[in-house]
Amino acid sequence: MPNNYFQFKQFIIHQDKCAMKVCTDACLFGSCLPPTPSGGRRDMHVLDIGTGTGLLSLMFAQKNLYAIIDAVEIDKAAAEQAKENFNSSRWKERLNIYNDSIQQFAKSANKKYDVIICNPPFFENDLKSKDKQRSLALHSDTLSLDELISIVDLLLKEDGNFFCLLPYHRTKYFEELLLKYKLHVKKKVFIKQTPKHNYFRTIFWVDRFSTGFTQSEMIIMEEKNEYTKGFRELLGEYYSNF
Repeated sequence: MPNNYFQFKQFIIHQDKCAMKVCTDACLFGSCLPPTPSGGRRDMHVLDIGTGTGLLSLMFAQKNLYAIIDAVEIDKAAAEQAKENFNSSRWKERLNIYNDSIQQFAKSANKKYDVIICNPPFFENDLKSKDKQRSLALHSDTLSLDELISIVDLLLKEDGNFFCLLPYHRTKYFEELLLKYKLHVKKKVFIKQTPKHNYFRTIFWVDRFSTGFTQSEMIIMEEKNEYTKGFRELLGEYYSNF
């Protein structure tokens, strides 16, 4: 069974109340989020959609000292867990948790965001888990990709940046939806478990104005079952055993 907590260098994630535990690809996603992507030293307003344990918010808060983060989580237990994790961190004054659907949150939002981050439900129309909480976290019945992007379009500032982690097989579909809302890929990173594996995740950096994009790949493990140099460099400021 997964541990009830995950110790990072500068914060701890308790996860006993959450269906979705800390996982390697989410940690990699968080480490790939750039520091101060909106530029300058002004306060940066950030929205974390479906925060779960609060992992991405905490990773972003560590890297961005001027980030004020609103984290939205529909599941009550997970929202309570995220609040506990936020309150035990050194950045608690900059971290806000909202136990609500992102649809309802968007309706009452009175500001737009410099940065939006999301590790959304992965599966549509697949077999559901018998665990209702885990099914809610994994499946997109409550938030389709189309609806997610429409909300991002509504809440993102004109010069804002949107970051998203998705299964690789949904890459093309996601890009087609972005065009529908006149959003553009600035950068994408394809992720493999090992050199022999196929890609299984894609990290997107999206804005409103990019006319071209860069792409790269990240391999998590070497064939000898050791983390790659690139992975270690990215996670070095977070993992306590690096």
